[in-house]
Amino acid sequence: MGKVLADRVLEYVLGQDGYLIDLLKHLVDAESPSAHPSSHGPTRHAFIGALKQLGLYVREVGPPGGPRHIYARSENRDRHGRTQLLVGHYDTVWPVGTLAERPFSVDGNIIRGPGVFDMKGGLVQIALALKAIQYLNLEVVNTPLIFVNADEEIGSRTSTRYIRWLARHADRAFILEPAMGEDGKLKTERKGIGKFTVTVFGKAAHAGLDPESGASAILELSHVIQKLFAMNDVDKGISVNVGTVDGGIQANVVAPHSTAVVDVRVPTIEDGRQIHERIFAIEPEVEGVRLRIEGGIGRPSMEATPGNRALWLQAESIGEELGLELHQAMAGGGSDGNTTSQYTATLDGLGPVGDGAHAKHEFLYIDKTLERTALLTMLMLAPATTKPALE
Repeated sequence: MGKVLADRVLEYVLGQDGYLIDLLKHLVDAESPSAHPSSHGPTRHAFIGALKQLGLYVREVGPPGGPRHIYARSENRDRHGRTQLLVGHYDTVWPVGTLAERPFSVDGNIIRGPGVFDMKGGLVQIALALKAIQYLNLEVVNTPLIFVNADEEIGSRTSTRYIRWLARHADRAFILEPAMGEDGKLKTERKGIGKFTVTVFGKAAHAGLDPESGASAILELSHVIQKLFAMNDVDKGISVNVGTVDGGIQANVVAPHSTAVVDVRVPTIEDGRQIHERIFAIEPEVEGVRLRIEGGIGRPSMEATPGNRALWLQAESIGEELGLELHQAMAGGGSDGNTTSQYTATLDGLGPVGDGAHAKHEFLYIDKTLERTALLTMLMLAPATTKPALE
């Protein structure tokens, strides 16, 4: 790409701290919890306004009465040209009212507030990168397509189908989730995430008068839980966690029903397939009970595919031009990058550098986040290293 261009981009972006602070304050001051899409309007409109100021075509998509997602592109897009996808989300885990306890604040190089790190800061980076390209009159070979969803924190339930479609036709995808750790590692792999529910149906009986005529669903569940925990494999990075259990009627009744909800994390798609098979193969041990097992791997693993690897190496090289020493890591949590990675080269964790995702101390570093915006800008300008899997 060239050191001269890198210096121009970095100089411009580092001078935009006022833009970062101002737009981020607008986004954070409009609270947008995932579970209450009716509250999302002000945040959505604030970001749409920022995109329209850059001359982008913007429209909302989503199911009637459900969360509204944002799709944006340049007004003069060549419909047959190559594209690149930028993905973010504007929903947060924080309920309405959190802002009163922890308002948006700027303290030197640090910005605090609910959602600044995960991931409204990443949305500002998208807008600022596009602003830099426009201001510096730079040419982008791959037309940027922007998709910002409203339900990522609850599994992208209504937005995944849009992300899949866009990823199928893009040469690459950049995910603006926050970087990993305060040293800002990029996320080149993510574990797949599964959720399973095991329900046990037993037979009620009086625990004192006639216990033998019953079949305890709770006793059976205790056997199931041990089998599930036996599937953990620390060396391979597989975790199977029984997070909640429920069941029974009262202490003097042999339990006629019980339920366990299970969280699964797997580093590879094949690991996910095997764990899925093992969970569904569990058989009851207590006579007279019946099992119902539901669920699956909802977000497949983001693996180090050749395309993902090539995109990371390109980012590492551009980072050197910008004077940034970049590192990579695997994340245990999932994102929309798990989805895009199934269809096109994906690089995740390009968002803010800071700490405290889903935590009360959530914050980002202004200077490091601006540096990452320069990296994003340069990546958008770079030629694609791969072609989409599906034309």
